[in-house]
Amino acid sequence: MTRMNLDLARPPAAYVLANARVPACLLPDSISAADRRHIGQSRHEDLIAVDLTIGEGRLAAIAPAGGSAPEVPRLDLAGGLVLPGLVDIHTHLDKGFIWTRAPNQDGSFDGAMAAVAADRAAHWTEEDIARRFDFALRCAYAHGTCAIRTHLDSDGERGAIAWRVFARMREAWKGRIELQGVGLIAIDAVLDDAVFTPLVEQIRAHGGLLGSYTYGTPNLAAGLERLFDAAETHGLALDLHVDERDRDGRGLAAIAALALRRRFEGPILAGHCCALALQGAEEIDRTLDVVARAGIAIVSLPMCNLYLQDREPARTPRWRGVTLVHEMRARGIPVMVASDNARDPFYAYGDLDLIEVYREATRIAHLDHPFAGWPAIISRTPAEQMGLATGRLTPGAAADLCLLRARSLNELLARPQADRIILRRGRAIDARAPDYAELDDLMESRKGPCHGL
Repeated sequence: MTRMNLDLARPPAAYVLANARVPACLLPDSISAADRRHIGQSRHEDLIAVDLTIGEGRLAAIAPAGGSAPEVPRLDLAGGLVLPGLVDIHTHLDKGFIWTRAPNQDGSFDGAMAAVAADRAAHWTEEDIARRFDFALRCAYAHGTCAIRTHLDSDGERGAIAWRVFARMREAWKGRIELQGVGLIAIDAVLDDAVFTPLVEQIRAHGGLLGSYTYGTPNLAAGLERLFDAAETHGLALDLHVDERDRDGRGLAAIAALALRRRFEGPILAGHCCALALQGAEEIDRTLDVVARAGIAIVSLPMCNLYLQDREPARTPRWRGVTLVHEMRARGIPVMVASDNARDPFYAYGDLDLIEVYREATRIAHLDHPFAGWPAIISRTPAEQMGLATGRLTPGAAADLCLLRARSLNELLARPQADRIILRRGRAIDARAPDYAELDDLMESRKGPCHGL
């Protein structure tokens, strides 16, 4: 019996999401040109009209709109957009949601570093990190995210605590959010055996990635060499913070040149890369050429960087704080955007909502006119970089979907989409983000250092 209304919280074993619209870049390459029925502002937005058949919690079939079996119960989406589960490839869940007790007093990068260091020394017990970490995951889950990679501050005893929490959360959230962890220390600390050797062992024990944040230091070249040594020896992927705050930073070019010289074959993801936007055209071309040859992928963090970069008291910022994603994509360099920090001293706002990240990235970096291909930066591309089969609409995959009332990318980006419906294995979840009040007791001021539990 065909129905026009379904209870997606208690759906039948098989049903059809009829008359949906999906970005062409998120469909399987195997779908023929004849079946790619462009609608509306087709060449500008590159949307395809489809019917999606859900069976036993999986995406059973994709057909042109009107082409699904008529006897199957259906929900007419009236042209509403459908996105796959979203993928957030750069976050900091260990330090999230501390703003109330550790605000950044001047909004600067140095202010953020100082506030986090003080808060970490005073408050980061295993319970504190775990509750904030779980809160962040519940935010992301409610917004439609199915995979997250998080950097973990990894020096000292509190670094070990963060990895213990990560292991707990990865197990607790298995089947809901796929978690990956990156061990994060300063590039100078890479040369300290007492810090670096335990970090590498910690990463290996948890199946993590090797990370560092780079900056202008005489130790940059030596630190990078040691990172690559460890990555090659232990088969670790690299995920690095690069040229985030230093206008004269040239870390990206150095990393790419080193990868080529060493013939490094492992994955490399470079985050931020803001300084590139301030360089001359010839230098940009040289750098992007070697980045493309080295196979480095790039993630831009536009909301956090727009908040921090070029901030001076009583002065309007001139620096936009984003890297050159258009020029990178034109060279075939994989580019993505991600949440980065959420309600902590590095970014006072945010909620691990990738629809918000995509909306703001579009406005900040002009990811429109045309829109075509750009929805992949919060789904398909980061999933590929994380080695996951998610992030696209693939027959046979779990029906982890975001259903939106917006019928076009313009409508998607014009409103927050607070009424989105999130499906997990074909069933609607409670998509309400947790209440901030849950963390109120953690935000109370406490005197003296706390110790890991």
